[in-house]
Amino acid sequence: MYRRISHILPNIPTIKTVYTFKNLKGLPHLGELIELGEKNKVPEKLQSIKDSITENDIPTIIYTSGTVGNPKGVLLTHKNIITDFIAFSQIPPYEPGVRAMSFLPICHVYERTVNYFYLYKGYSVYYCDNIANVGEYVKEVKPHIMCVVPRLLEKIYDKIVNTGSKLKGIKKYIFFWALHLGHRYELDKAKGWLYEMELKLARKLVFSKWKQSLGNNLDIIVSGGAALQPRLARIFWAAGFRVLEGYGLSETSPVITCNDIIAKGTKFGTVGKVLEGVEVKIADDGEIIVYGPIIMKGYYKEPGLTKEAIDDKGWFHTGDIGEIDNDGFLKITGRKKEIFKTSFGKYVAPQLIENKFKESDFIDNIMVIGENQKFAAALVVPDFNNLRNWCAYKGIVYTTNDEMLNLPRIKKRFAKEIAKYNEHFGDTEKIKSYELMKNDWSIETGELTATLKLRRTFLNKKYAAEIQNLFS
Repeated sequence: MYRRISHILPNIPTIKTVYTFKNLKGLPHLGELIELGEKNKVPEKLQSIKDSITENDIPTIIYTSGTVGNPKGVLLTHKNIITDFIAFSQIPPYEPGVRAMSFLPICHVYERTVNYFYLYKGYSVYYCDNIANVGEYVKEVKPHIMCVVPRLLEKIYDKIVNTGSKLKGIKKYIFFWALHLGHRYELDKAKGWLYEMELKLARKLVFSKWKQSLGNNLDIIVSGGAALQPRLARIFWAAGFRVLEGYGLSETSPVITCNDIIAKGTKFGTVGKVLEGVEVKIADDGEIIVYGPIIMKGYYKEPGLTKEAIDDKGWFHTGDIGEIDNDGFLKITGRKKEIFKTSFGKYVAPQLIENKFKESDFIDNIMVIGENQKFAAALVVPDFNNLRNWCAYKGIVYTTNDEMLNLPRIKKRFAKEIAKYNEHFGDTEKIKSYELMKNDWSIETGELTATLKLRRTFLNKKYAAEIQNLFS
């Protein structure tokens, strides 16, 4: 990190000294800074600084993900952040001392505010250095609560299903019986006493092993950052995990709504009810607009963009399309900037289609496209782990991803999968053309943000030739 910035330091006269965490040869380090502080205590000055800070001062600038454009610096005040985490701190029923695990990037508002919430509630926080190690660390930490993005739950679910697929005989039958039972789960015992008896048995025989693999203590999983498939929420609730989906943006500190563990406090397919002290309305064009103390001060050095986002009356325009049902639950139906119009003038909301297709065991990721085109098309990333298992089951020797995806038999299998999920949509929304990607999409290769959302602008540029072929 020092080598990255050393060449610009002489050009910044306001910087006096740079300290390193480690004792690097020839550079001042943290130990020296601590010693300097111990020798030069000025309590009056410290107190004066504390007294001068107001709730409307800006403690942080957090950048948006930049999924459809350049990231913007969001100016958040003390009041924004504290009002937000106090509002949703009433949801978990725990006393101080329980364990939370943190692994999402703290440079993003979701995990940042959640960490303040953990501290406020007195929870012990365990930090995971790499999201790839979550499975290993969760067994060691045995957390009671953690916050995730839907992508992680999808990965956990896929891994469990792949393990179940390798079972034999009666064990395999029982595993998939429990799985199908879980997909039918309804809250508040709405399925009746017979279903609850079957669920009790499934939890004992199958789902108890899910709990064990996630440390035995895990109870509440808060999901945010992107839309969660309702079938995933159902199966995890059936397995004994209370999955609470919420909704918010960097500009709203971030939480606007969240499902709750109280009776009738959660509804599958929604992002919950509006937090106390916050107002939400649906504009005439279906856009979700928000008012309250959680709204940012503005965008850093972008007064024009700030004026576009926050109207004269103080309402923040989220850019998301949604609806509020009769029980007060908010449902997100699309992203205003991501919704595209075909050449026939029909609107298509890609997120809804993508979330449905990702229910397939064969599809790891997908981006739906079709702006000003005659039909909707998609770039499809296969679930290569599942594909390997399928090939082994079918007696097909797996060589490389490229070779496998060119086999007529595998092409036919994917065509069948696409056709199956197309049945859920109207003619305008059906995927008429698609390209199978040869490699996974990741943060490192640039296709996903740090919170595992699609970087659509980047993807459109990177795969411009493939996209052009889809419509030619």
